[in-house]
Amino acid sequence: MSSAKTQVVTIHTDGACRGNPGPGGWAAILRMGERVRELSGYEPWTTNNRMELMAVIRALEALKRPCRAVVVTDSQYVKKGITEWMSAWKRRGWRTASRQPVRNADLWQRLDAACADHDIEWQWVRGHQGHEGNERADALANRAIDEAEAND
Repeated sequence: MSSAKTQVVTIHTDGACRGNPGPGGWAAILRMGERVRELSGYEPWTTNNRMELMAVIRALEALKRPCRAVVVTDSQYVKKGITEWMSAWKRRGWRTASRQPVRNADLWQRLDAACADHDIEWQWVRGHQGHEGNERADALANRAIDEAEAND
């Protein structure tokens, strides 16, 4: 049996937005062995990309100690941002190659900090294609919007 140090936390994330911008929701499902934790939240005025980022941020911030994690997202924006673009943004003081400010820099910086203590593998899956973890995260993100709007 493997110890907690060698176990991997699998995290499925998704963001949703009704209109872009508009009301949005995010969700994450954290799984380690038989243990499962579901997180979700709502923002009254946001964008889909911000919700995709928030889902990953909140999942990583929920981890209680450094660990190995596999983050599964249907967002190319999140995956490419963290694995391909971020190092250059940081070198350029959070500016793009065309010297424009990086969009959502506040969340990218928060994600960068949330990743610092973990060994993370990033995986992309096509959304709305029957992938169980992605479908569940999508449902939770949309439910967060529905519940918030029902309470308004």
